[in-house]
Amino acid sequence: MNEVMMAADSSSLRGDGATSFASSPSSNLLPNNLPLLTAFLAFALAQFLKLFTNWFKERRWDSKRMIDSGGMPSSHSATVTALAVAIGLQDGMGGPAFAIAVVLACVVMYDASGVRLHAGRQAELLNQIVCEFPPEHPLSSVRPLRELLGHTPLQVVAGALLGFIVAFLMRNSG
Repeated sequence: MNEVMMAADSSSLRGDGATSFASSPSSNLLPNNLPLLTAFLAFALAQFLKLFTNWFKERRWDSKRMIDSGGMPSSHSATVTALAVAIGLQDGMGGPAFAIAVVLACVVMYDASGVRLHAGRQAELLNQIVCEFPPEHPLSSVRPLRELLGHTPLQVVAGALLGFIVAFLMRNSG
């Protein structure tokens, strides 16, 4: 085989011929990538806050809420909003990265409050129908569908607000 090596590729070769990524900026991704850290932090905070909003609503602690979808606030909205705002604060709002992040945020939030919300409501209705089947029906023993899939518009707005706040605080602290 005859392989062509670009000049840029040859600078990343170690003496033994293996490619070295140690000096590559992408190998140290998390500590230097404020938008990525901001998005992860907003996601983690939103998931953590679900413990308290669930307690406030149902008066019981449910640790599963930290890994479930749905609920208040929307971690999806918090994540994509924090990412978009952090990119806008770091690189400005005129670049393609900010445009991509804003479009992604809009699609995710629309999906969370539209498609996924209605899919959850359909699952709830289907579960009610299956519960009414007689025990001998073949579908009577089917495991229930997950009902908490999407978010109400208020949950999406709360998540977006959380993401916005996290991005501003991260920008000011770093």
